[in-house]
Amino acid sequence: MYGGETALRLLFDHLLFVERQPEAFARQQRAWKGRGVWTATGVAGVFQDLLPEHDDEHDTASVYAEFAQQRGWLKPDSVLAEDAYAALTGCVRQWATVDRTWADVTSEFGPPSVTFGGNNPLYGKALGYLGEDPQQPMVVFHLWNGSDPGAVSWPPEHEQPLLLAVRFGTGSFRRSFTFTPEGERRKPTTADPRLSQ
Repeated sequence: MYGGETALRLLFDHLLFVERQPEAFARQQRAWKGRGVWTATGVAGVFQDLLPEHDDEHDTASVYAEFAQQRGWLKPDSVLAEDAYAALTGCVRQWATVDRTWADVTSEFGPPSVTFGGNNPLYGKALGYLGEDPQQPMVVFHLWNGSDPGAVSWPPEHEQPLLLAVRFGTGSFRRSFTFTPEGERRKPTTADPRLSQ
């Protein structure tokens, strides 16, 4: 919750040292770089080019959580049964072609396995859904709350965080995103061309 990506890196370095595999994070960085997830400013740099006003750390934490899941460190609140996970991944891209809110996500798919961010609806968050197999990709719903450009900055105009994108997959990071119409409207206009991989 505090310290951002630097705190996550320090935590992971310590855990990998205890497991006597300090080189594992360097391998993960190379894998992330190959997928377009890693920049000179870490994972957070990629989100700055994909999501609006990216000053929240919940999106970055969702990527680190996928690594933690594969290492067996992540303890989710729940996991989806195999058929429920297959149903979610089978329909979610189409489902996200319509504007949605936080309440819509949890009404449709139930409580998340992991919540990145707090429970206050005035703030953005990311909701992660996991299957029973830790090698399956996490399905992450990226939600944002804020004010439109030129509007009073606080409190946000929206009662519920707005769904901007759903992300899952193991290939190109950029292609793992399905943006809602609201997410398309709010995309930053100065995208990094390296992300089109």
